[in-house]
Amino acid sequence: MRTIFITISVLVLLFLSCSQTESTANTNENMFLAASQQDTSKWNKLTAEEEYVIVNKGTEYPGTGKYVKNHDKGIYQCKRCNTPLFTSESKFESGTGWPSFDDFIDANVEIVKDADGYREEIVCGTCKGHLGHVFYNEGFTSKNTRHCVNSISLNFVAK
Repeated sequence: MRTIFITISVLVLLFLSCSQTESTANTNENMFLAASQQDTSKWNKLTAEEEYVIVNKGTEYPGTGKYVKNHDKGIYQCKRCNTPLFTSESKFESGTGWPSFDDFIDANVEIVKDADGYREEIVCGTCKGHLGHVFYNEGFTSKNTRHCVNSISLNFVAK
């Protein structure tokens, strides 16, 4: 009986995690097509770990990223294509284990529906590389927005 329950639970979880609404699937497909039609020859070569996060939409373990505690002044760029994404002025300490920003530079970051259908993913506006997720109404800053970013998706250029 226990084996049947576990089997059914696993199947339900697999079904729920793999199912997407058609609009979410179309959004993700359109985003992939836009990125694949670009000249990628100028993009930076990624390590396997960077590719896991940036291309395959993975995440790094909380507290392990090199920019979590960075307080230097400068610009955070996309690791893949060097597009300027965030300024140090928009960075704040959230205590979540990932670098947090309450704003991004111009249209250089895009917000799209995550494949899970619930969260909003943030991607580079140029190469569509995965950066992290955006959360609202947490009260960390007056903008009430937290862009939660994987350090591995970023390069930092000091001022």
